[in-house]
Amino acid sequence: MTDFSYRWRDPVTDDEMSDLVRSHGGQPEPGWWNGIRRFSLGWVTARDTAGTLVGFVNVAWDGGDHAFLLDTKTRGTHQRRGIATAVVRLAVTHARAAGCEWLHVDFVPGLRSFYFDACGFRPTEAGLIRLTGSGS
Repeated sequence: MTDFSYRWRDPVTDDEMSDLVRSHGGQPEPGWWNGIRRFSLGWVTARDTAGTLVGFVNVAWDGGDHAFLLDTKTRGTHQRRGIATAVVRLAVTHARAAGCEWLHVDFVPGLRSFYFDACGFRPTEAGLIRLTGSGS
């Protein structure tokens, strides 16, 4: 089994993020990571022994009590190995250490079991307004 290293605020390039998104069929947006990094409390990376980025999660925040888990990603060839669960757990640890009281996450229905069962999130009532596209 391959060993992975997990780090908080490990340097990540925009090219690495694009490669990670592309690895499981996503459409990367060049410059995305460079543009949003400054709004993050931090992020967690997972790298294999060769240093390749195989997992990632971003933690945005309001500068106070609320942190927001965004963009959980695992390289397509490395899924179902516990990498995403590990990056989320480390993100929880660091958000708590930063003094955040709440960590929010939104997800598509197919990820319900991952976030609720594997990562320990609990369902809440929430509201959402779609700002673009049909139904906005």
